[in-house]
Amino acid sequence: MSLEHPSARWLKRLVRDGRPIYLGIVAALDAAVREGELQPGDQLPPQRTVAGLLGVDFTTVTRAYAAARRRGLVEAAVGRGTFVRARAADDEAGLIDLSMNLPPPPDGISLAACLKETVAAILDRTDAATLMAYHPGAGTLGQKAAGAAWLAPCLGDIAPERVLVCPGAQSALAALLAALVPRGGGLVVDPLTYPGIKALAAALGLRLLPCAIDGEGVLPDALERLCRQERPAAIYLIPTLQNPMAFTLGVERRRAVAELARAHDLQIIEDDPYSRLLDAPPPALASFAPERAFHLATLSKTLSPGLRTAFLACPPGPAADRVQQSLRALALMPAPLMAAVAASWIREGVADRLLAGVRREARARRAVAAGLLPAARGAPEGVHLWLPLPEAWPPERLHRAAQDRGLSLVTAEAFATGETWPGGVRISLGGPAKRAVLAQALSAVAALLNDAPTARLVV
Repeated sequence: MSLEHPSARWLKRLVRDGRPIYLGIVAALDAAVREGELQPGDQLPPQRTVAGLLGVDFTTVTRAYAAARRRGLVEAAVGRGTFVRARAADDEAGLIDLSMNLPPPPDGISLAACLKETVAAILDRTDAATLMAYHPGAGTLGQKAAGAAWLAPCLGDIAPERVLVCPGAQSALAALLAALVPRGGGLVVDPLTYPGIKALAAALGLRLLPCAIDGEGVLPDALERLCRQERPAAIYLIPTLQNPMAFTLGVERRRAVAELARAHDLQIIEDDPYSRLLDAPPPALASFAPERAFHLATLSKTLSPGLRTAFLACPPGPAADRVQQSLRALALMPAPLMAAVAASWIREGVADRLLAGVRREARARRAVAAGLLPAARGAPEGVHLWLPLPEAWPPERLHRAAQDRGLSLVTAEAFATGETWPGGVRISLGGPAKRAVLAQALSAVAALLNDAPTARLVV
């Protein structure tokens, strides 16, 4: 390796100005990160290689890398090397992130190694110019077949032609709402739901119609009254490990929702990012009304957000054609390389191995949470849980108190779709890179909730 190698060019920034060389190396690394020469996830050369390139002692480089880790510039992974650390806004503020729903790092398998191997194999067998060109349609037939296989444990066997490969769930939801709900039309939702659907409804001029729920989910009687009074065009549900409240709609309740949708000509949008985390997922809501249900499953919550790949199973007919046209207008196509990686992982069993690793880590983290926050609700394999809050904790007060303790939390108001909603906080378990950091954060949450707030908010 020379100083011209892409991973080593930043070393040319080293200025030998009389200060300790290890500090000069850290300064060069910091400048390269700040100016974008090095990106989050970039791997640094091994320490012995750096020592040889700069003509310095190995211990000097070891000291520099250690100082860079303390500053939060890099992170080391045993057996893999040293990498530029990703720094989110909360991380910059020194907060432990419990607000973003992410799958935890898979236990016992390297996501980075899988990605390197698969990308190399794809480039070996595929013409790069063809791969990186525009591709008509929502995925190739092979990618659609891989999507159908990924959906099968929840949805059953479906024809690959019914599957659209989408560049993430948000673009798919935008296409669905644009195609299925007219401006000013009504969309039935839970009282607390995914914030992304709130943003889309506001952008598209849709009316959100919160439906009453119990501990299992939407109440059929309340849904029927809402359909008769408001005549909504569609219903949007996250029936399995609901976001944010973590409940799961039972089979009989799913059947009742499907029958009501059929009776009131209601299109069903089933957002299903979490079912594959379960060893035995319930049958998809879409399987009870296949002629009117759109079933969406993203890989962002089960494998990695960076894949930017989701699979949308559509019913046959004109509604599906409108959704496909809407998706193309909004996003044109999925990213060919990431779609190819996702399809390869599913076909070759890598996705199942990664999923198994995520499940193991999710169970371990959920067990930690159960010990520290016994009042929280969530599945053993879930990546988030719901913690009800007493009325004495105003959301603004809780958010500020959490920040004072180094925590980033998201409270119920971020998910609210109506004027009243149950108070609580969603705790995401996958954000912290290490289980020990998660345990530290959850202990801080428990301590925070044990402190009774004063009646007045002091500002």
